Amino acid sequence: MSVKILIADDHPLFRAAMCHALRSAEHFTLVETSTFPDTLTCLHDNEDIDILFLDLTMPGNEGLNGLAEVHATFPDILVVVVTAQEDADVMEKSFALGASGFIPKSASVDCIIEAVNTVLEGETWMPPIAQMSVSTSLQTGANNPDAVDADNFTNKLKQLTPHQLKVLRMVSDGLLNKQIAYELAISESTVKQHVSAVLRKLEVINRTKAGIAFKNAMHLN
Repeated sequence: MSVKILIADDHPLFRAAMCHALRSAEHFTLVETSTFPDTLTCLHDNEDIDILFLDLTMPGNEGLNGLAEVHATFPDILVVVVTAQEDADVMEKSFALGASGFIPKSASVDCIIEAVNTVLEGETWMPPIAQMSVSTSLQTGANNPDAVDADNFTNKLKQLTPHQLKVLRMVSDGLLNKQIAYELAISESTVKQHVSAVLRKLEVINRTKAGIAFKNAMHLN
C-alpha cells in the first residue's frame, strides 16, 4: 500500500534530505511545500495525504499555531513535527496538540523511516533522548500547578472547531468582535457565539484570559 507524505519545510536542502531518506522506501509517495498557506492548500487539494511532516517555523506558521490548525481542520492526517528546537516543553505541547511524532532536524535516515512506520501503526514517536527529556520535564512539573494548568489548556484546545480556533487566535491578537467579523466575513452575533463556545470549552471566564493562555500555549520558548 502506498503512503502519501507531505513534507512542509521552507529549507530546500532539508526537504531534499527528507525526500532522499524517504525514497529509500518504495511505498512512499512524496509531496513538498515551503510555506504554511501552501501547506493548507495542498492538504485541501490532496485528500489522500496520510502523513504531514510539519516545520514549526516555516513562513506563515507562528509557533504551534500551524499544528493546532492542521489538527482541527484535518483530524485524520498524522502530523510529525520536524524542528531544530529539541526543547522538552515544545515536544509536550506538540503531542498535546495532536502530533503523532517529533523529529529533530538532526535525526538520521533510520530515525525518519522508523518514525513513519511507528506513526502509521498508530503509535507516537520521538527519539530516545527526547523521551528521557520529556519524562524528566513531566516529573519536574508534577508539583508545579502552573505547568499542569498549561498542559490542561493545551489539551482543551483540541476541542475547538477550526472556526473557533481562528476566532481565538484573533482574540489573542486583540481584535474586537467587529474586526473579527470583518476578517472572517461573518456576523458579529456569530463571532459572539464562537467566543462563548471557546470560553466554555477552555473553561476560562473571559476573552482576555483566553487570549493570554492561548499565546502561552502556542509559544515555542
